[in-house]
Parts: sequence; C-alpha cells; structure tokens
Amino acid sequence: QVQLVESGGGLVQPGGSLRLSCSASGRIFSIYIMGWYRQAPGKERELVARITGGSNTNYADSVKGRFTISRDNAKNTVYLQMNNLKPEDTAVYFCKASRPGSLYDGDYWGQGTQVTVSS
Repeated sequence: QVQLVESGGGLVQPGGSLRLSCSASGRIFSIYIMGWYRQAPGKERELVARITGGSNTNYADSVKGRFTISRDNAKNTVYLQMNNLKPEDTAVYFCKASRPGSLYDGDYWGQGTQVTVSS
C-alpha cells in the first residue's frame, strides 16, 4: 500500500503560479504511475496530468503548455507546476498512485488540496 499527502494549494490570482506536491509513503515509489486529478464543484473528477515510472507524461488538453508534472523518486514526491492559472482551474486537486500492468492492486488517493484562482 501507499499513502499520499498533497500540499501546495491555495488562492492565486489569474495568471499566477502554484506548485503542488504529493508525498508518498512506501519503498518502491519509483514504479508507480502517478497522476494529478481535479474536481470542480458539480463536476466529475478529471485527469490533469500523469507520469509513469519512466517519466513519460501526458496532459489534459486544457492544461498543455501551462502545467508540468514531474517526480523525484529519491524524495518519493510528485509535483505539479501550474503556470498561467485561470479561474477554470479552480478545483480540489488530488494525487493518485497506481502500479502498472500486472502489478496493479488498486488506486491510491490523497485527501486533496484546494486550488482557487480568483481576483
């Protein structure tokens, strides 16, 4: 199992930046596929960005060119750098971990961190 703790959310003006962090417990963090998801009020949770153990990444179209996901396996941490934030980025952001392929044993979620983009 792995436990996830997100941090770094807050209130920011449009055009501003935030960096979210997700710290994971466990000794084999490097194999996990890590993802950032978000859920706005009244909407379904959606994928924002994902990074594999080999650091391959993919992004939602709405954040391409503005957000960057990265990982530091030595620190068991995944980051989401968010630039040029827009009001529509307002949501609770969640970190998810899952093992790849035949190692899959379920999805692990953090508790979420609120991001509010408003002037």
